[in-house]
Amino acid sequence: MILNVWNRRVQVLFLLCLLVCGGVFSCTEKANATVPVAENNEKPKEYDLYLLIGQSNMAGRGKMLPSDETALIDGVWLLNADDEPEPAVSPLNKYSTIRKELSMQQICPGNGFSALVHQVTGRKILLVVNARGGSALDEWAPGSQYLNEALRRTKAAQEYGTLKAVLWHQGESDQSKAATYLSRLSAMVAALRTEVGDVPFIAGEIAKWRTSGEALNAEIRRISEVIPASGWVSSEGLTPLIDTSDPHFDRDSQLKLGERYAERYFELAGIPYEPSQGGDTPVEGPSSSVGATLEDITFVDGQW
Repeated sequence: MILNVWNRRVQVLFLLCLLVCGGVFSCTEKANATVPVAENNEKPKEYDLYLLIGQSNMAGRGKMLPSDETALIDGVWLLNADDEPEPAVSPLNKYSTIRKELSMQQICPGNGFSALVHQVTGRKILLVVNARGGSALDEWAPGSQYLNEALRRTKAAQEYGTLKAVLWHQGESDQSKAATYLSRLSAMVAALRTEVGDVPFIAGEIAKWRTSGEALNAEIRRISEVIPASGWVSSEGLTPLIDTSDPHFDRDSQLKLGERYAERYFELAGIPYEPSQGGDTPVEGPSSSVGATLEDITFVDGQW
């Protein structure tokens, strides 16, 4: 009888152990199921990424205010020389690997663009700005140094975010080649998209006050007929940095042009937007124009 009682106790203890162990394993499995572990140590992609390329107006020639050199752009980061995000401070083209000297880099469309995109989307913005003043479209052809550097830096930035669009402003150096501009641009865009993704591509008109650019601007306005998922922005009403012989936009015009890029991006990406959300308000500083004189402008190799 004593032996039977002892056997029953052992059986009860054994069953209890099974229940407890089973519960522990079950909880462990559930915990493992709800807390996934990164197997490849990928960095979280927390930024919306934008590539800005082209020649001098994309590099930025709108004369900076003293406050521009220290003011952070809210919600915006810039890919730096170490291919890492840092809080964005002007000039945005300072880390371009193909730029001219640093003193030439000033306010660019990226300032107005990034501020408005962050304001409307609430997303963290990471800019890759890799422009070169005076560059011709043929210097951005597939396989060229300029395009390859833009692609290399974009791929580095894609570790931190997802590429959303490419902004392009170029053409002053191609006014005599307007007839072939879109076919050459199409080849560049195709090569770019093959490497970094099929994202919207937005081009900007060059200065309207220079009649020599009329044929080139007419081609830019046809971009969506040739390049899928593309658009263009107008330079109507923008004003020159110095005078009407100057192809560069002043500070206010650079900011306005950037906002126009943002508005076109919202349209192409299907993002709801009303101008009252920020498009008609000054961006990053006072709205009064800051002019320049010839003494303020540095020439390199006879070009801006």
